[in-house]
Amino acid sequence: MVASSSPVVNVYPLANYTFGTKEPKMEKDTSVADRLARMKVNYMKEGMRTSVEAILLVQEHNHPHILLLQIGNTFCKLPGGRLKPGENEIEGLKRKLCSKLAVNSPSFPPNWQDASLFTMLAVTILLFKVGECVAVWWRPNFETVMYPYCPPHITKPKECKKLFIVHLSEREYFAVPRNLKLLAVPLFELYDNVQRYGPVISTIPQQLSRFQFNMVSS
Repeated sequence: MVASSSPVVNVYPLANYTFGTKEPKMEKDTSVADRLARMKVNYMKEGMRTSVEAILLVQEHNHPHILLLQIGNTFCKLPGGRLKPGENEIEGLKRKLCSKLAVNSPSFPPNWQDASLFTMLAVTILLFKVGECVAVWWRPNFETVMYPYCPPHITKPKECKKLFIVHLSEREYFAVPRNLKLLAVPLFELYDNVQRYGPVISTIPQQLSRFQFNMVSS
């Protein structure tokens, strides 16, 4: 039984949401090595990288699913990204969600039959309620390894990544770049699946265990 004091998250059916496509959003780096090299250059200019990512929850078969962006055939990530120097975490996450999942080109013709959805999508993402920070990860060096704590001997970590729950409303409209896929992945598949999803995403089920999911039917 979940304690009554547990924070409640409303989770709506995947079928409630509408998905369209938009212009491709290309990755800045073609390899992990390139990404780490760019991170090092930015660190020299701006200091520690601060990034924010969103945990977007939907449900199917009365079980929570997380929305992940898939790049290519194998790599998945949470929507979000790097903050600008001095940028507020909440506003920065909203900006990244707009970039990743909202229509951002006035000339782009939406795929949906109802043209009014174009306007609705442009503002809906701004109404997302960014909730609690559920995890903080640290990158000690210019390497792929991250930890859910900053090792005591590290005085100048290279990145701090924060994961936030973002509460979806009952209906939302997503525009996904054509070169990406938006997948709804069940918690049971993520759990302890480090080989497939990496340590950050595969531990989300544990991080969400203190929440009470209110499965709202359509």
